[in-house]
Amino acid sequence: MNAPLLWIGVPLLVAALALFIPNERFNAGLGGLTALGLSAIALFIPIDSAMLIGPISLKISASLQIFGRSLTLTTADGSLLAILYGIAALWFFGSEAAGVARRLVPYGLGIIALLVASIAVEPFLYAAIFIEMAALLGIPLLTPAGQMPGRGALRFLVHQTLAMPFILFAGWMLAGVESSPGDFALTLQAATMLGLGFAFLLAVFPLYSWMPMLAEEASPYVMGFLFWGLPTITIIFGLGFLDRYTWLRTSPVLSNTLQLSGVLMVVAGGLWAAFQRHLGRIMAYAAVVETGFAILALSIQPPTRALDVVFLSLIPRGLGLAVWALALTILIGQTGSLRFGSVKGLARFYPLAALGVVLAQLSTAGFPLLAGFPPRLALWEGLAGNSLSLAFWLLIGILGLLTGALRSLAVLVMAPEYSPWGLGETWVQRIMLGVGVLGLFILGLFPQLVSPLLENLPLMFIHFGP
Repeated sequence: MNAPLLWIGVPLLVAALALFIPNERFNAGLGGLTALGLSAIALFIPIDSAMLIGPISLKISASLQIFGRSLTLTTADGSLLAILYGIAALWFFGSEAAGVARRLVPYGLGIIALLVASIAVEPFLYAAIFIEMAALLGIPLLTPAGQMPGRGALRFLVHQTLAMPFILFAGWMLAGVESSPGDFALTLQAATMLGLGFAFLLAVFPLYSWMPMLAEEASPYVMGFLFWGLPTITIIFGLGFLDRYTWLRTSPVLSNTLQLSGVLMVVAGGLWAAFQRHLGRIMAYAAVVETGFAILALSIQPPTRALDVVFLSLIPRGLGLAVWALALTILIGQTGSLRFGSVKGLARFYPLAALGVVLAQLSTAGFPLLAGFPPRLALWEGLAGNSLSLAFWLLIGILGLLTGALRSLAVLVMAPEYSPWGLGETWVQRIMLGVGVLGLFILGLFPQLVSPLLENLPLMFIHFGP
């Protein structure tokens, strides 16, 4: 058995099969069970080590050669694979409740497989190509059959595509920097190209305009899936650059740039979220803030602490966005719009969906008892140890998210007193929302439950990690 074939080839094969399956429930089950199985294998079976199962010796080899390039997944990657496919399983199981299984399962599995390939590929720089391929699959995912892509989807594609040449040119220049470390001009050019590439990939301020536009065009569920998957892997990709280039990792300019970019995203996204009158746009700006949090975390010193904070937010981000996206999908399915005027008072008819919207927002803001609180607290402590001013700006962004959450709550419960209470969600929607909300509280109260998964993640980075 081969690791790249298992975690890249199998999901691509299942994705191709799912394209021809019209049944929503079967697709959701197929995608969910596939992702869950791959997560369990990554969790319990070490890569490149023999394991006895009764009389059978099982070994998953680490590497695969294809077209002269190497795809390698090691034991150190096992925890990340378990997390990625575990969270993806939650999204796929919930896709039936959201009514998008026929789109999300085939294209979503393909996107996850390509993102895993970006982790595995050598030479390392080819990861940018796989990330671009994943972004291309996002277009049919965002666009229902028979419709043309909207402005937000096209702008998303343009931004993701523009990132690739910048990163590839930066990689070429970095090879020159290694051979001529004293060439300051070349170093500056390489760093600038690399920064621009990641600015497009991560929708760094002010390059995030496509996100709120997309919130008004696409299904909240598929939009949330992209908001989770692509930035997560891009951050891992960025850590790979820091791990490989010592001068980049130790540069004070890098730290200052990360702090400035992160602060702008957190403050701008938080303030915009506070004043929106559209629930989908609030989620989009919250995703901007989430990415800003991750960028700020990368600036924390020492680097090992930065890694801990970044990885601590992986599961809460995926879980929170899944709950939020499903809840919004339920609401928009009843009203056709997520504007405040359309969703006013829906908490009386769809209380679980309204609860999911508010709790997911509060979790993103780092409200105590919810999944987002431990990573926000760790980030706060890390920034306050380096600069109190950074902690202050972080507070501004968080207050913006909290304001958006309170405004959403006020609108959702604002119904005439005589309006009857009901439970309009289907039983599948109730189960998925219940599991998600319960997960938010469990991770908030007992964050140590995921520590065994997180503690091995820094081993992916030889120099940047411990």
